[in-house]
Amino acid sequence: MSEGEEYPLVFSCASTNDLYIALNHAFPRFTSPRDAIQKAVPGSAVLLLADNYPAKRLTLDPDLFAQARTKELRLFIEYPDSIPGLEFGSTRTADWERIIVSWGMYSPEFPRLRILSAHSCQFLPVTNAVPISPDLVVARVAGYDRAIYGLPSTNVFPILFELPERHLIVATTKLSGFVTGRYSPISDWARLWERILARLAPECSVHLDFNPVVAPACGPTTPLRGNFERHAFSEAAHWFAHSHLLVHPSQQKPLYDLLATGAELTRPPGPSEPDGDGSLGILEGYASGILPDGTQQRRLPLRADCTAESAMVLALDAALNRRKSSAIVASNLLDFMYFNSGMCAGVRADPRHPAFGLIGWGDTAPAWRIANYGDDNARVMLATALTAACLKTERWERSLVRGLLANFRTTGALGFRGDRIDLPALEQNGWKYYYNGRPINYSPHFESYLWACYLWAFHQTGFRPFLDRARSAITMTMQAYPGGWRWQNNLERAHMLLCLAWLSRVEPTLEHRTWLATVAADLIAAQQPCGAIRERLGVIRGGHYQVPQSNDEYGTTETPLLQENGDPVSDQLYTSGFALLGLHEAVPVTGDARLAKAESKLAEFLCRIQTRSRKFDWLNGTWFRAFDDQRWESWASSADVGWGAWSIESGWGNAWATAVLALRQMHTSFWDLTAHSSLNRCFETVRLQMLPEP
Repeated sequence: MSEGEEYPLVFSCASTNDLYIALNHAFPRFTSPRDAIQKAVPGSAVLLLADNYPAKRLTLDPDLFAQARTKELRLFIEYPDSIPGLEFGSTRTADWERIIVSWGMYSPEFPRLRILSAHSCQFLPVTNAVPISPDLVVARVAGYDRAIYGLPSTNVFPILFELPERHLIVATTKLSGFVTGRYSPISDWARLWERILARLAPECSVHLDFNPVVAPACGPTTPLRGNFERHAFSEAAHWFAHSHLLVHPSQQKPLYDLLATGAELTRPPGPSEPDGDGSLGILEGYASGILPDGTQQRRLPLRADCTAESAMVLALDAALNRRKSSAIVASNLLDFMYFNSGMCAGVRADPRHPAFGLIGWGDTAPAWRIANYGDDNARVMLATALTAACLKTERWERSLVRGLLANFRTTGALGFRGDRIDLPALEQNGWKYYYNGRPINYSPHFESYLWACYLWAFHQTGFRPFLDRARSAITMTMQAYPGGWRWQNNLERAHMLLCLAWLSRVEPTLEHRTWLATVAADLIAAQQPCGAIRERLGVIRGGHYQVPQSNDEYGTTETPLLQENGDPVSDQLYTSGFALLGLHEAVPVTGDARLAKAESKLAEFLCRIQTRSRKFDWLNGTWFRAFDDQRWESWASSADVGWGAWSIESGWGNAWATAVLALRQMHTSFWDLTAHSSLNRCFETVRLQMLPEP
């Protein structure tokens, strides 16, 4: 700052401060608050920013406030240790709390009750009775981008407020770390900062310029190169191999010890974290919570579905890109799941036990080892079949046959199995209790992929009961459509497509084709011009998957990403990948150009929104659960207790979206690629052992 120069804004911060960088270093900067205040010209604004957040509050000597007042400086202070006349309590951390605009100072851009997120922010409660009217508060509220139930009556804390008589604006957390901390929606935070700076220096017009730490691969209208789908697949396959989720021998004991305690989260990966080779499994993914440094914790569970689906992606990479290392990791992952973990061991490996052949929900943690989810087992078996086809091996065929028959013999006479059957209930009742039962469960999310497995297995083996029970359940489910379905949303429609496509293959009747056309049309009715299939709420007939009905319910159970119909969000965990698979398998059956167009639009959308990050390699080439197609970034009502807006799964929709991108490049379908499975070689032997009287 040269003598005689007058600047409307002066900064006290490190040169690496996000806000200062976003202003292109255009204003004077000092390393201490004292120097900044002393050097600032009278009547200007000084921003005192918290370099050591969250570890240390910003310390200010009391005399600085008197100096600032004498010079008529306007101060912006964030995360302060103390301010004369204000008392701060112990630091608190936002868990489910979000930032809310509490009155209209920044309207119309930021109307009252607008929601923003400063992920995991640490803030200072104001504990003395000071008459303040905060611009921003932090509280637990439900809503997509608006607190639809208003502010709670308690536990609402100021985040940003002005003391006008003292020319002082106070932030009780670090607002200037909006890039590093990946505050959301990032476009809103940029505009909000421009408004704050205009308030501090009305004569100064500024524009923030920065690159988000994680961003979509390209914009909604950016021209794409000719091989963009191939490139997106390769980026995703690289993520599966280098996501720092494959367990390395050096990490095995601490991770397994944590799992055994029931813990579900562990620290983010280090910058030089080694990747495993699949022989010790793969962690579930990344938790939705974003830490102040922009990292995310890893989800610990060693899930069977994620293991098999990750293997599938890497096997496709080996087949499409001729990558031998991917083939090795894919094979190791399935060997781990079937032969070297607890997921198929113990009672599940005992031919005399009713759980023989089932695949456990996960490994190590007791809660994960007792559960047998039909939908998880189904995706494991489908992924196993595709992996075996790509690697041209029969190594897991007996395990696959056992899995098919184990699930089938715990499926009732009408073709429904129910959400899950745990080991204690199975041991008490025996498998025949379930095989002869007549439950009804109109939930494609939990049931329909098993029906797809049975139809595929019928095609491979000719075993008629597979077809009969699958057809029975599909018929009843379609007769109940849509009003009788449990959730009546696009998640359920997306899952239902696969079994309808394959039923139309094995029995190409007009009725079956009509069912497929009906569900597909209803699903793509929600598709946007950009290709996104938005989430849509229907009447809930039961179950836990509901939007919060109050502020207190936010963050207490599994929920959709929207709060109200019309919220512009798509779900890459539960919907998009399964919709892409269902459409891909439906097109060759129907020859319907509308479905082919919808499939291509959805594939292009997924390629566009695939993540890119130079800072974190483990966030490059994947998909967050939520994407807002109007803001063109990840944003949602992140109320889901385990799998929020920024969560990433090493299986589920991410894996199936990646798989279909490969199938499209190979100009084939799942059905055709697995047509020459060796399943039938051992089927009858295993069938006589497990189901002697079909």
